[in-house]
Amino acid sequence: MKRRSLIKAFTLSASIAAMGLSWSIQAAETIKVGILHSLSGTMAISETSLKDMALMTIEQINAKGGVNGKMLEPVVVDPASNWPLFAEKSRQLLTQDKVAVVFGCWTSVSRKSVLPVFEELNGLLFYPVQYEGEEMSPNVFYTGAAPNQQAIPAVEYLMSEDGGSAKRFFLLGTDYVYPRTTNKILRAFLHSKGVADKDIEEVYTPFGHADYQTIVANIKKFSAGGKTAVISTVNGDSNVPFYKELANQGLKATDVPVVAFSVGEEELRGIDTKPLVGHLAAWNYFESVDNPVNQKFVADWKAYAKAKGLPGADKAVTNDPMEATYVGIHMWAQAAEKAKSTNVDKVREALAGQTFKAPSGFTLTMDKTNHHLHKPVMIGEIQDDGQFSVVWETEQPLRAQPWSPFIPGNDKRPDYAVKGN
Repeated sequence: MKRRSLIKAFTLSASIAAMGLSWSIQAAETIKVGILHSLSGTMAISETSLKDMALMTIEQINAKGGVNGKMLEPVVVDPASNWPLFAEKSRQLLTQDKVAVVFGCWTSVSRKSVLPVFEELNGLLFYPVQYEGEEMSPNVFYTGAAPNQQAIPAVEYLMSEDGGSAKRFFLLGTDYVYPRTTNKILRAFLHSKGVADKDIEEVYTPFGHADYQTIVANIKKFSAGGKTAVISTVNGDSNVPFYKELANQGLKATDVPVVAFSVGEEELRGIDTKPLVGHLAAWNYFESVDNPVNQKFVADWKAYAKAKGLPGADKAVTNDPMEATYVGIHMWAQAAEKAKSTNVDKVREALAGQTFKAPSGFTLTMDKTNHHLHKPVMIGEIQDDGQFSVVWETEQPLRAQPWSPFIPGNDKRPDYAVKGN
């Protein structure tokens, strides 16, 4: 090879090596964070917006300098509403992508699927959705509600004069661990209030169920026996045909109110809500709450949805799990700053007692021992524009009870996170 060619070859290989080095340095200068939400399948209707909210929040944190001087780099995967695939994707995020933290899951069956992986690999998961409790892992921080922060107050409201003085309860849910465990707790709670089994009906449907004609007819029959309320733990895209069938059969909130634990502004976007006015949802946040923090949160989200060309951006809405996602990411970032590290053990320690001024209008605290947020409870009534009017709320955030007192033996459970709970 001629001398000139040798010099060219050497220069080229040196340039490639330098580029490779700069790429590796660049990669080392970011902090990878995992986003684990179903972007396809039955749960995509609920989870896609959580992925987008996570990306917006990460973008905002990066715009302010990132975490410990490093930019956050989101790694998005799609477990496709496939519960075993959640475990595979979480292992991939932790072992191959080397993420510092994962924000994700909606259904409890997906969370139960990934939990052993996070405990085995000492990963960190932020879970943003209301759930059945009966769990407290050192590798999970729960930013959604436990039953005493949603389900129990909602049923108490329905039994009150303001809530319609319900005497009979139709418990309708999707057939998996969250509805079944929540309804086990609610049945015990109703028994403690003197409600007999004959006044409680319990029905479950599979994920993706679309035909609610018979079930709504049965609700009408059941309601003939006395003042009735429906407690809905139906999840995912099944909510659309359920609410449409309520309208088809003319079952109004004044006849039989439905209180939902998994229906918010996002799920109502594709439905004509005029026939649903007066039905209820219990959450810890609604888009309609009026305070300066929420006004900015909602405006930021609408602007982000428009700028990114998200589907339905002209009708973009916020909801409770989106707010819980936003709060969780900020709390993790605050804890990593406090710890001056993204090391899981150091961040876990720094998270205890973290506070954040949330869009709900309350300053939320991460409990010092049980890994759950202290949260306010709100009951909202569906309006004809698909928003909710808050008809009842707690004065202060409530501390979560992951171990429900309505399940025997829970009084002996520890009030701190232990692996394999």
